[in-house]
Amino acid sequence: MMRSRTTADILNVATLGAVALLAACQPPLDPVVPAGQAGYDAVSVDPAQVTPQVYALAAGDKIAVQVYGEPELSVSELAIDNAGNVSLPLIGQVRAAGQSSAELARTVEAAYAADFVRDPRVNVVVLEGQQRTIAIEGEVEQPGVFPYSEGQTLLTALALARSPTETAKLDEVIIFRTIGGQRSAGRFDLQDIRGGRSPDVPLMAGDVVVVGYSTVRGAYLDVVRTIPIFGIFRPIN
Repeated sequence: MMRSRTTADILNVATLGAVALLAACQPPLDPVVPAGQAGYDAVSVDPAQVTPQVYALAAGDKIAVQVYGEPELSVSELAIDNAGNVSLPLIGQVRAAGQSSAELARTVEAAYAADFVRDPRVNVVVLEGQQRTIAIEGEVEQPGVFPYSEGQTLLTALALARSPTETAKLDEVIIFRTIGGQRSAGRFDLQDIRGGRSPDVPLMAGDVVVVGYSTVRGAYLDVVRTIPIFGIFRPIN
């Protein structure tokens, strides 16, 4: 004989029905950020059309300054101070921050040529520069800023953040990238990338990856955590 349903059974079914309704009513993805192939195009970088980024020296960087034929003027290692300057033999304080190593070399050459050395040739080498990074935010287990390495992709970056959470919206992973001074963004489906249906996305230093939140998954997990298992799967007598 079938046992009649209790009030708890009815409430459980109603709650699960509400989750299903939430899934049906969930608004579509924000159309402002391009998805699919348009997403790949939005963050693509053509090496032939993009000027390579030149590293700008900054406070805390360690450099070497070589003045050819003048060993007493060469410095094997010195740090750029908090004001952005370095101190060199004879010429004293020289502004380094904001310049590339080649630009600083030309600045030093001009300073020595003015009063001390005839036709100086200077080379500046960056011994230790600022670390290049990427940022990973949103629904990942360990959001934060991580070191960037050449060849890094979306999948390897998410592994650094210990993968998406249970409530992550895997078809709404957005990469923000600055290309030619302009901010661009593309939306990607992590499930398609994991399944080999879409290519992995190469990352660049400075990229920001944001993993979206799934209201449906979040609501479902809330239901599962608040309803006893026997309340969902109850044997029929």
